[in-house]
Amino acid sequence: MDKPLDLDAVQAFVLAADLQSFTRAAEALDSTQSAISFKLKKLEQRLGRRLLERTPRQVRLSAEGQQFLPAARSLLAAHDRALEQLDQGPVRFSVGISDHVAGATLPRALAQVHAVDPGVVVEVRVGSSHDLMPAYERGELDAVIVRREPQDKGGKLVMEERIGWFAHPDAQCWAGPALRVATFSSACRIRELSLRRLDAAGIPWVEVFVGGGILAVGAAVSAGLAVSALLHRSAPPGAVEVGERLGLPKLPLAQVRLHARLKEPRLQTALRTLVAALKSS
Repeated sequence: MDKPLDLDAVQAFVLAADLQSFTRAAEALDSTQSAISFKLKKLEQRLGRRLLERTPRQVRLSAEGQQFLPAARSLLAAHDRALEQLDQGPVRFSVGISDHVAGATLPRALAQVHAVDPGVVVEVRVGSSHDLMPAYERGELDAVIVRREPQDKGGKLVMEERIGWFAHPDAQCWAGPALRVATFSSACRIRELSLRRLDAAGIPWVEVFVGGGILAVGAAVSAGLAVSALLHRSAPPGAVEVGERLGLPKLPLAQVRLHARLKEPRLQTALRTLVAALKSS
């Protein structure tokens, strides 16, 4: 009988294929990039096939890798079903995700968590970092993925995201000498930061829209009403960055931090997978 495949290596292959990155796969598995690379090399040697095409920026499946991927998924699914027969019942955790971070990547991230462990139920609350962090501190959430606020302490830095000035390509950005801006509610740190930068640069502005979340502000941008300061990942489809063209001040990177109190390894794995999938967008 042939030697069985290493399930850890198969899982690493599937994650690397889905996330298109050894680094993100390593984060999801709480491992290192070199360890993931070694596992995949051994798997390729075991199969006698080259599964992945490695480039400096991303990982792509080879033709043989594309052929093997469905079988790899089936193998992992069979493994999960076997564990379910041993009464590894469903578990759940709650996570708050900043609406600036969630964006259009959340469905893919949730699908990735389900693919890794279908028995994990994720309760997701999407909202402002200003509201989510206090909810976590009150014990209402097991974890939060939020933009760092000045008063926040602790947490783990998981990514830094660019903030830019975005508008519809056909937007009328000026009202006379004043920049037309769409902003978030008064509690939003990005609102405070962006307006302060405009004031410091001596650029007059007029507020033409105030939204209570990323969907509302994104809708105003898509409608061509105004310019808005947004994380690149949360800019609405079709919007373009106009900061350089309009001579607007540069904005700093936004730190995204993870705060979590999960202790069970199975839930920690699910959370790592979620974070890695959000980062891979």
